[in-house]
Amino acid sequence: MKKVILASQSPRRKELLQQVIKEFEVEAADIDERTIQERVMANGGGEPFLERAKTLVEHLAEEKAKKVLDTHPGALVIGADTIVVQDDQILGKPKDEEEAYAMLRSYAGRSHAVLTGFSIQTREKVVSRSVETEVRFLEWNEQMDREMKQYVASGSPMDKAGAYGIQEEAALWVAEIHGDYPNVIGLPVAYVNRALQEFSDR
Repeated sequence: MKKVILASQSPRRKELLQQVIKEFEVEAADIDERTIQERVMANGGGEPFLERAKTLVEHLAEEKAKKVLDTHPGALVIGADTIVVQDDQILGKPKDEEEAYAMLRSYAGRSHAVLTGFSIQTREKVVSRSVETEVRFLEWNEQMDREMKQYVASGSPMDKAGAYGIQEEAALWVAEIHGDYPNVIGLPVAYVNRALQEFSDR
């Protein structure tokens, strides 16, 4: 049995992975996400924006897992990365409260895509995938405005891609979800669980 390491400090990913693996270590990977994003998105050719974004989250997950595997070569490492895509724009973690509110406000009455890439790696094998979930928010009203401002003031959106956690107060604004729910939280555990079956020595 290989030691398993989650290459992420996200408490949400840790909780989700515990549904699949009971014992694992956590070690965050420090990578240059901006440079990787610029390279991947520029090299898409004629590929649709969403497809390039899926490639991006896979690459980011791969780089995170590889960074940790380099220092723990005998381990099985799981990396993951989540982004939100709307209007051919990538919405990552907001830089301040103003940007967080603007992101949340832009979702009202519309759908956006939440993409999570994951990469499972050992020295012998690499399996990387991306999963897309479509989320549609309710129409805008004054109540939503008050709730979003309170949510932003709480500071909770600041460490989350797209400025919200669907398992938090943001659930009050969600009209529909098409696809994998845990994927929106940060890790598509059903897909990870299935992919882990390809590692017989884990």
